[in-house]
Amino acid sequence: MSTSMSRAEREQFLAGVHVAVLSVAAATGAGPLTVPVWYSYEPGGLVSVSTDRGSRKAVAIGAAGRFSLCAQDETPPYKYVTVEGPAVIEPATLEERRDLARRYLGPADGDAFIDAETEAEAGNGADAIMIRMTPQHWLAADFSKS
Repeated sequence: MSTSMSRAEREQFLAGVHVAVLSVAAATGAGPLTVPVWYSYEPGGLVSVSTDRGSRKAVAIGAAGRFSLCAQDETPPYKYVTVEGPAVIEPATLEERRDLARRYLGPADGDAFIDAETEAEAGNGADAIMIRMTPQHWLAADFSKS
C-alpha cells in the first residue's frame, strides 16, 4: 500500500498546528541551519514564519533566498510534510504576530506572549519580520496508509 498523500491531504496537514523544523543553507563550509519554528499556512497559499530581522534564520534565508520546512506528527501512525521554495522577507504587522502566537498558545497566552515581546522591544516591533515561502517542492508521507 502507498504512503503518499494527495495534494489536498498534504496541504490540509501542513495547515494544521505543528511545531515545524525550518532548514536553510548556512555559511559556506557549514551544515544547514535547522531550527524549530511556529508557522502559518492556508491551502494554496504561502508558508509564513515570524522572526526578528537580525536572527540567524532571517540572515541565512535572506542570503539563500529560500528555505525548507518539515511538519510532522510524532505519534503513530506517523505523517509528515516537507515543503521547500523561494522566500521573501517583509515587515510583520503586530496583528500577524499576534495571530501566530494565538495559533500556538491560545488567545490569552498568545496575547500575553506578544505583549511581553513588544514591551521588550520598547513597543515598536521594528525588527519583526515575516518570511513568506512559496511552496515549490513537496515531500509527504502518511504511514496510516501502509
